[in-house]
Amino acid sequence: MVSKGKPPHFEPCCGEGPNLPADTEGLVALASKEGRRKRRPIKLKHSSASNPVPVEVSAASQPEEGTAAPQQIQQASTLVEDEESLEEDEESLEEEEESLEEQSTPVHAGFSVGDVVWTKVPGYPWWPCMVSTDPELNTHLKHKAINSRTAGVMYHVQYFGDTLERGYIFEKNMVSFRGEEQYVELCHGDKQPASRVSTTPSVPRKLHAQWVVGITQAKEAASLALEERLVKYTFTHDSGGPHLNPNMLAKLCPAEPGQYPVPSRRSPMPPSPASPQADSSTSLGKKRGGPRKTDGKQNGTGLGGISMGLGGFNGTGGFQCVADGDVVPCEGQCCGSFHLSCLGSTLKPQDKLLCPDCTSGVHQCFSCKLSEGEVHRCNVLHCGMFYHDACVRNNTLTVFDNKGFHCPLHTCISCHSKPKATKGKLMRCLRCPVAYHTGEVCVAAGSEMLTPTTIICTNHFSPKKGYSHHSHVNVSWCFVCSKGQYLLLCRTTVILKTASDTVCHPVGGQLLCCESCPAAFHPDCLNIAMPDGSWFCNDCRAGKKPKYRDIIWVKLGNYRWWPAEIQHPRNIPTNIQHLRHKIGEFPVFFFGSKDYFWTHQGRVFPYMEGDRGSRVQKTGIGKVFKNALLEAENRFKEIKMEREAKETQENNRKPPPYKYIKINKPCGRVQVYTADVSEIPKCNCKPTDEKPCGFESECLNRMLMYECHPQVCPNAERCCNQDFTKRHYPETKIIKTAGKGWGLVALRDIKKGEFVNEYIGELIDEEECRSRIKYYQENDITHFYMLTIDKDRIIDAGPKGNYSRFMNHSCQPNCDTQKWTVNGDTRVGLFAVCDIPAGTELTFNYNLDCLGNEKTACRCGASNCSGFLGDRPKAAEPKGKKAKKKVKKRRARNEGKESEDECFRCGDGGQLVLCDRKSCTKAFHLSCLDRTKRPFGRWDCPWHHCDVCGKPSEAFCQLCPNSFCKNHQEGALRLLPPKGQLCCQETGPNSIMSSR
Repeated sequence: MVSKGKPPHFEPCCGEGPNLPADTEGLVALASKEGRRKRRPIKLKHSSASNPVPVEVSAASQPEEGTAAPQQIQQASTLVEDEESLEEDEESLEEEEESLEEQSTPVHAGFSVGDVVWTKVPGYPWWPCMVSTDPELNTHLKHKAINSRTAGVMYHVQYFGDTLERGYIFEKNMVSFRGEEQYVELCHGDKQPASRVSTTPSVPRKLHAQWVVGITQAKEAASLALEERLVKYTFTHDSGGPHLNPNMLAKLCPAEPGQYPVPSRRSPMPPSPASPQADSSTSLGKKRGGPRKTDGKQNGTGLGGISMGLGGFNGTGGFQCVADGDVVPCEGQCCGSFHLSCLGSTLKPQDKLLCPDCTSGVHQCFSCKLSEGEVHRCNVLHCGMFYHDACVRNNTLTVFDNKGFHCPLHTCISCHSKPKATKGKLMRCLRCPVAYHTGEVCVAAGSEMLTPTTIICTNHFSPKKGYSHHSHVNVSWCFVCSKGQYLLLCRTTVILKTASDTVCHPVGGQLLCCESCPAAFHPDCLNIAMPDGSWFCNDCRAGKKPKYRDIIWVKLGNYRWWPAEIQHPRNIPTNIQHLRHKIGEFPVFFFGSKDYFWTHQGRVFPYMEGDRGSRVQKTGIGKVFKNALLEAENRFKEIKMEREAKETQENNRKPPPYKYIKINKPCGRVQVYTADVSEIPKCNCKPTDEKPCGFESECLNRMLMYECHPQVCPNAERCCNQDFTKRHYPETKIIKTAGKGWGLVALRDIKKGEFVNEYIGELIDEEECRSRIKYYQENDITHFYMLTIDKDRIIDAGPKGNYSRFMNHSCQPNCDTQKWTVNGDTRVGLFAVCDIPAGTELTFNYNLDCLGNEKTACRCGASNCSGFLGDRPKAAEPKGKKAKKKVKKRRARNEGKESEDECFRCGDGGQLVLCDRKSCTKAFHLSCLDRTKRPFGRWDCPWHHCDVCGKPSEAFCQLCPNSFCKNHQEGALRLLPPKGQLCCQETGPNSIMSSR
């Protein structure tokens, strides 16, 4: 991505470049990128006079997986320069090898066992080593064949440091060790005269600690006599691989005075007898660093066996060191795991193992990390987290019960609105109360994985001072109305010192910027006043984070907002994996340019379906950007289809989870009414009837929709008008229907008027109902199960209910809802309106009782289907005479409103149909509406419903009836000069400002 011939400040590294260096016998051969000059590979050749022996070289040069090499390149341009320098090294080495081939005299050994030397592998610093005997060949050197391309003498060396690494190195890459000050001279000797500078060479930061350990050991070894040196520093070998000398191991891991032995969580195994191992040497190029991977069978707390110190959580928040090593569980309330050394050296064998917090009885709040005030423990077994009451109540993921509360660590923050949020295995952050389901679907991109169940989440991203790509960027348009800088992908951005600062734009007014993501809003669009201090958008407050495989827009350097995909680090080229990055940063793949870059949440926002970029140039970067938009659109559709297919497959397995209940459960201030027995009416049915009070009888109570009470009815227990109380439901079954989700079918014949089921759920008031609907809308939950009983009570069968919640809507239903009085309380029953044969799906009309006013497509398949839920079925339209009276009432209701005299679609006059909205003056021809007769009842014109999904519109075209909801308004409208009207793609001129 180059603009006007100048590279950006932070150019993404191309994934097609070289990956990890593939080293062989001390030479680094970088894999060529396609299109670059290819070089012949370096092949290994063994002498025919001896058995083939695997080349055993050091692990000191290759970066370990997941880490960056000390001289790892940072940009794509640097890769090419390193390749050219390595090509020169190869040519010089090839010349030396050819000269060795011409020599016919035998080569004499220059070093012997026990010599302390410096060794050099290209790409890594000079490292102190000791010449030792190869346990497999029982010799310290070997000769390369004369006919080999790389002929010469190779010495077996073991590297000083806290890792167990050995290998073979050429004699020409070895220098006798005389001291640490020799390192500067050796480094200057590697450079060409023109490239030598006066600065002192330094060891790469990632290797410096181990290099210092190696230098210390080399100095001590050089000061010892030869025999003593070999005894102390020579590796011991067995079936488990090389081991440090016990004396050296004790020196590296000294025991603290007064420390008592503690049983390890891993059972030690007896040492295996020594045996030669063909794979005891690691491949050349493996970096000297990081903990050595073991199989868990080695004993001790030193370098041989390592167990993670992350087995438990510590409510103290700051006491846990998060380091490797054997851990012991605290026997107090915190349920944490600690190193014994972290617990202190004053413990006695008879003492309980308690952490400082459990010893003092003062625990920190895991949320605010403060000890002041009273804290309460989470009542989940083995959790051990403590919180202030205010802190835990401010978190919406906290679940309260009679015993206390369940803290947010037991709920996935990504899917907290779904029933599965508290089920399954979770990964929990060590620093804050955040948890995700294991895997890649829920976890926030950029989280650092410590163990399969512990992470450090992206909330702990700390931008580095001086790194411009760590700064936070906000867009310069409103995310609701798209006004402001109305071009979505404009080059202009807003970089604020404090994200809660505001920016004023001449077109859209003052913008309120989120402090966590690039979002910006007009305060009026959010119906709030301009807040003081920091402010976060609704998505950020709800914990929504970018996830892997999300399609996003990214702002990088001086480039426009560019479409990209977040990829998991393990799915990207290894050279990109090893670029330096921090917690909270994740790799993105740029469409069009095929580049990669590590970025963070403050510079990305989600790609939405229908997003369009500004008009691009036909050449140069504009052409690349155009291709990027097409690739992003195709990839977005592909991923969306995959996720929908997966979700459909999961939903088809079984119905969505809910809690089955038999009676209505009141919530909050809602009450269930109970009448006095004397107030319940008495019917006149005779006990001699075959089915007294049955649905085919003339029971007075049944006619008045009252259920008989056994203490009042003359038929007592023989009364057949007690279906609600006795729950006499016909046998039914939940099935998967075609295109309508789950449904309910009858397993036996049901007669007309027979009781089918009672609508059961939680009883809530109107305030709670509106709160739940708002929550459902914010979390894209489209399935509502609410029925109104009266003005104060509503049944919500979503979280709790019975089989009636699975009954679908139909414009020609076979059941009907009726309100009955049962023991003084009003309840809703479902009764058959016709004879229903066995195997028929049970349906009822949602129009009468269901809440919600959005246009939802109806899929009942009835002949009189209205097309949308809530609309009157076609067969129910009144006759023309009644319709005419209705029209008069409508005109009287809108008296005083001046409607337009021209059709809003075609612009001509004539007989028009007027919109019934009080504030809408639009009028249309019937032919422009594709209608043959006037609509019945209250009618809203097409301008008020989204053209894509039918939901209420929030963005309107000023020139035609096209309009869009908040989910489909992005990029659908643009300003039309010179009046600045918003128009859609169909009516306005096909021109958009260039983004450059």
